[in-house]
Amino acid sequence: MEIPTRFSTFVTALCLTLFAQTSGHTTDYYKGKTVTYIVATAPGGGYDIYGRLVSEYLQKHLPGSTFIVRNLPGAGHLVGANTLYASKPDGLTIGTFNTGLIYTQLAEHKGIKFDLREMSWIGKAAADPHILVVSSNSSLRTFSDLENSKEQLNFATAGPGSAGYAEILGLTKILNLPIRLLSGYNGNDDQLAMRRGEIVGTIASRSAFAQFVKNDYGLFLAQFGGKETDLPQMSALAPGEEAQRFIKLVNAVGDIARLTAAPPSVSPGILDILRMAYRRSVQDPQFRATAAKADLPLEPLFGEDVAQAISAALDQPPRVRALVKEAFVINN
Repeated sequence: MEIPTRFSTFVTALCLTLFAQTSGHTTDYYKGKTVTYIVATAPGGGYDIYGRLVSEYLQKHLPGSTFIVRNLPGAGHLVGANTLYASKPDGLTIGTFNTGLIYTQLAEHKGIKFDLREMSWIGKAAADPHILVVSSNSSLRTFSDLENSKEQLNFATAGPGSAGYAEILGLTKILNLPIRLLSGYNGNDDQLAMRRGEIVGTIASRSAFAQFVKNDYGLFLAQFGGKETDLPQMSALAPGEEAQRFIKLVNAVGDIARLTAAPPSVSPGILDILRMAYRRSVQDPQFRATAAKADLPLEPLFGEDVAQAISAALDQPPRVRALVKEAFVINN
């Protein structure tokens, strides 16, 4: 049975009030206060767009507050994530960064000054599953074609230390695929290289290549996780426990997209307020309409559910950790 919007809004507001009262805080805590929302990238691009949209509606659902977006790009999101982690746990500094930092933590990268398990998780707005994509000009039409290729095939990646590098390297080694990694492809360089015939394919987020494939420049061979049913799941194509554990890790990174977190040790009362305001924000009809107009996928998850998903992704056997470390060795 569909619940009327006004009734649903009332119930959500009531829950927010009860959470705040039972935990010793009220939403008045945010009246007259300024909240800094850190975005670990430069202005523009997906993280910045989601971050500004989320902060706009958090301000709406925390009456009297003022949200300011602070862009802190650098070192593959490490600068922003490190700054967020070290911030005062007063609920006045929150932010977003790439979930690919799960790989960075598994690799024990020397630049890390955080532990994702200790973050105060507020929510995540979307899932953006990763896909195996190849050029339409190549002879590959199925994953089996890739497995059985008699020649080494060039695949693009941003470089050692990137999420894509870890994913392609791990899959190549575990499944013994005939792939040669070429690094240094940033932004849409990989798409241009496919069109030039310089590379055959890559692993990337589905949304990043949706238009590319729609224009018949590329072809999706398989998908890692997600709810879409139009592509074969990589988990069904790759036998073996080791492969399944690695694929599950890639699935998790794609499923926990466009997250929002606060530093460790935020008090339960303030964290409850932030989580409920976040829930109200992403469920706000105007928020959803804005996201739909901008073609921003939404698949929210909240609070402890995000924390558990992060923890599960970090729980990897030694072989998977070793593969991820190898992908970061040049940058470590």
